[in-house]
Amino acid sequence: MRKLVYYVGISLDGYIAGPGGEWEFMLSDEVTAWITQRYPDTVPTHIRPHVGLDGTANQAFGAVVMGLGTYQPGLDVGVTSPYAHLKQYVVSTTLGEIADPAVELVTGDPIGLVRELKAQEGMDVWLAGGGKLAGTLLPEIDELVIKRYPVIAGAGIPAFDGAFLPTRFTPTRTESFDSGASVTWFSRTPAA
Repeated sequence: MRKLVYYVGISLDGYIAGPGGEWEFMLSDEVTAWITQRYPDTVPTHIRPHVGLDGTANQAFGAVVMGLGTYQPGLDVGVTSPYAHLKQYVVSTTLGEIADPAVELVTGDPIGLVRELKAQEGMDVWLAGGGKLAGTLLPEIDELVIKRYPVIAGAGIPAFDGAFLPTRFTPTRTESFDSGASVTWFSRTPAA
């Protein structure tokens, strides 16, 4: 059975982006190099040839689920299929339509979609964001991979934006970088 993995970068105060969707303030060359080696599946298709990943097979994920806030920056620069090497789903009730047949628009229940994807054979499903979608899908998240950057945003888009729903996860591994950034893997803690 596939897992839903929320793989995301956050600031020390828990934001995945600034109020206007800014994310560049969290960039770290060290972590970017690590991403291309460890999670090449999460590098957008149009960037892959520029970082030596053209033709690289997927290593962790077979599908990506994202909200409109995650999909929109690509659209703004003419990229309609940001992760063509994955099966792509955009969850939105306001987008209306997606002109690219490689990207499926999901206007209904994202929990039903994720349950269906998890029941299929294949590589794991990457939850790429945003915070509202992560808040909605929290009951279905099996694993977290949190890239934590040593910066305070002060305001922005939280990693989880939803109902009060305390959910325990157990850290299983952490890697640290000279820049002060770190990556920690968490697995959902089984119910007692």
